[in-house]
Amino acid sequence: MTFNDLNLNTALRNAIADLGFTEPSTIQQKAFSVVMSGADVCGIAQTGTGKTIAYLLPCLRLWKFTKSNDPEMLILVPTRELVAQVVEAVKSLTTYMNVVTVGVYGGVNINTQKLAVETKVDILVATPGRLFDLAMNGSVKLKSIKRLVIDEVDEMLNLGFRTQLKSILDLLPAKRQNLLFSATLIPEVESLMQEYFNNPVKIEAAPSGTALENIEQQVYVAANFHSKVNLLKSLLATDSGMTKVLVFTGSKKLADELFAELEPLFPEQAGVIHSNKEQNHRFNTVKQLQEGNYRFIIATDIVSRGIDIHNITHVINFDTPDDPENYMHRIGRTGRAARRGIAITMVTEKEMPSLENIQELMNMDVPVLNWPEDVAISTVLTEDEMPKVYMKEIQVKLPKKEEVGPAFHVKSAKNSKVNFTMSRKDKMMKKYGKPKTRGQKKK
Repeated sequence: MTFNDLNLNTALRNAIADLGFTEPSTIQQKAFSVVMSGADVCGIAQTGTGKTIAYLLPCLRLWKFTKSNDPEMLILVPTRELVAQVVEAVKSLTTYMNVVTVGVYGGVNINTQKLAVETKVDILVATPGRLFDLAMNGSVKLKSIKRLVIDEVDEMLNLGFRTQLKSILDLLPAKRQNLLFSATLIPEVESLMQEYFNNPVKIEAAPSGTALENIEQQVYVAANFHSKVNLLKSLLATDSGMTKVLVFTGSKKLADELFAELEPLFPEQAGVIHSNKEQNHRFNTVKQLQEGNYRFIIATDIVSRGIDIHNITHVINFDTPDDPENYMHRIGRTGRAARRGIAITMVTEKEMPSLENIQELMNMDVPVLNWPEDVAISTVLTEDEMPKVYMKEIQVKLPKKEEVGPAFHVKSAKNSKVNFTMSRKDKMMKKYGKPKTRGQKKK
């Protein structure tokens, strides 16, 4: 099947041709007719299989021009980067259509976005937090929404958007089409669909946990953090095929520490991304890697969802993720669009249970490679790796307090104040030692 076999109009066919797409992916084929029917849809497909195009094509085919300034289609995504990516995808597909698309997200001045949504908007792409703020202050009206798309809903819940997401769903008109697309489907998402969706049709292109055939997975067993650093330095220095690499760490602190270790050896070839970095820095870092100015970027899981950086050659899990689903999202950044990719995971003894959970999810064992002989195994431990000495806490029984009186003392007679009234006669007697009269009264 080609895109010409789908019921696309001329504008969409021309846009697809300009993008160089010829054959739809499995999820794109399966979703098109179901979405076109108007039914609610739950689409499950592995990352890198074209979920964004899968929901955009039929929605844009159904879109009709209206004079209303309020948006008719709402796309909710978990991160700022994904907002930018979806907006770009919509614009590339609507080159020959008169569609106004606006993206809003947190971390930037809300006043600029208020001006953007108060004018003509056809398709609104947003993160739940910022959309809720704009809806509450009256800047955006949701009464005209005909289609709602929720992309990577499980990540929204992980990021704490549960309350805002449910509040937004309550604000939307009851008569609408609901579309949900994700690589994974957790129980909480299923309960959300039961509450807000109307008998959704489930489309599954690849079961959750299916290892992508285009990705070669490898594991190195490492002693500690600095041994991992030595291995990563060696791989980057000796493997010329590592031209566009994503290195994932488990925390923002570790991402910064690893960047400090690698940047001196690879000056102006590396970038770092995590939630503490400013939005412009994050966008620019992705752009530098996309354009080939950076060879690799070190990132947290903030870029493991939905971000499509073309031609990623390698994904390196510097830390083994605790959640097996996050592993699937991470390695899905490579091996996209029928290209080959390599995913390397560095595992310490402490991380072995996480690797076992990943292998159980995929129902396969990842090959373990021998540690390179020329890579030093460090004996230096980080503060977190140092063995903890737990001292037995002895409870010291304090002696009972003695019975004591009130927390004050009785004043001396000299300092005691007695409230009484002295007559003049008594005052004179006290002063002169004898009665003192004022004299006889005048007649």
